[in-house]
Amino acid sequence: MKNWPRRRWIVAAASAAATIVFVAIPTALIPTPIFGRSVPATSWAWPVLLVTAALSGLVTATYVARPDQGPELVASPSRTGVAGGFLTYLAVGCPACNKIALLALGATGAVRWFAPFQPLLAAAGIGLLAYALRLRLTREQSCSIPRAG
Repeated sequence: MKNWPRRRWIVAAASAAATIVFVAIPTALIPTPIFGRSVPATSWAWPVLLVTAALSGLVTATYVARPDQGPELVASPSRTGVAGGFLTYLAVGCPACNKIALLALGATGAVRWFAPFQPLLAAAGIGLLAYALRLRLTREQSCSIPRAG
């Protein structure tokens, strides 16, 4: 990453900021008149969101082509980062506002059963994003061999 061009760092910063906005507004970590929380945010919600934003920004930046890089690496998709971001979204959100948890467990069950599970979702989300970043950086440094036939 130390040899990344400036354009990658700009994309990483913009993507991290967008991640914060797109997760914090609907989960009501940033108060708005549109969204509200019936259960207050946990003390770990913002740190988890900031780590997620940083990792998401770095993963997104790996998709920006470098002048010395072929297009085949940039175009290779990874669902791991998307899954990590989605798990974090579920982790920092209000447990009583999650429609799936409400349908499956009811309001009391969502707070009683889903809320204690949210830190595990946060850890899994961050782990998946870190794995996606590692995978993207490892592939970027490896030499690609063309496929025969």
